[in-house]
Amino acid sequence: MATARPVFFVSDGTGITAETIGHSLLTQFSGIKFVTDRLPFVDTLDKAVDAAERIRSAGEQAGVRPIVVSSCVDPAFTAALAGSGALMLDIFAPFIEPLERELGQTRQSRVGYAHGIVDFETYHRRINAMNYALAHDDGARLDYSDADLILVGVSRAGKTPTCVYLALHYGVRAANYPLTPEDLESERLPAVLRQHRHKLFGLTIDPIRLHQIRQERRPDSRYAQLDTCKREVAQAEAMMRREGIEMLSTTHASIEEIASRILEALDINREMF
Repeated sequence: MATARPVFFVSDGTGITAETIGHSLLTQFSGIKFVTDRLPFVDTLDKAVDAAERIRSAGEQAGVRPIVVSSCVDPAFTAALAGSGALMLDIFAPFIEPLERELGQTRQSRVGYAHGIVDFETYHRRINAMNYALAHDDGARLDYSDADLILVGVSRAGKTPTCVYLALHYGVRAANYPLTPEDLESERLPAVLRQHRHKLFGLTIDPIRLHQIRQERRPDSRYAQLDTCKREVAQAEAMMRREGIEMLSTTHASIEEIASRILEALDINREMF
């Protein structure tokens, strides 16, 4: 069995950028096993030296050269990390020099700046959007006048995590409404949603996957039965087609893809924070 290659995502901040890009890179190489670790807040030279020792040790134990995906902006930190002997992948390096030439300005190495609170207005918008998503989860509140969008679908189709993601990353006020058996039997869009038709987006899911999810939540209940799942999904999809509501299956889609497709479909243009 091949030895797993140790990979470290190192950052002077949260490590979100390094980890996101690093994972995207690793998925391009099939048949290779990686074991990953995130080292956030490496924001002093001493911490960088300690991180280098940890990386070097991991490489020795695995018997293979480790890989470091780094978003550290201080060149001294990068040099210390390179002392580990790892393959260094600086995610900023390919872009800084061309930008400096184009902008006529050298960069300022701002440690931990990428995910800090740079703009309080946009930060508060994210927090307010998160509060909105939680308050309007699963039809808890039905006043949707301030909503940017409303997700509709059967219970456990992925509406809540998508709303939370949209709020946290894009500052979008996203509500969700679960289509109940009574709604589905009526074969009409619930009255509370009709006036907000332009804000609606439907989420659906494969009935077998829905059955598995509901079994984890309420085992062996009527709610979780496969026949129930098949019927509800079929009724919900038929309703959304009749009402002209665009929908997306969440069965094999990541939450990032789901969010992007929703924003595109509803023409909501928000920068990612």
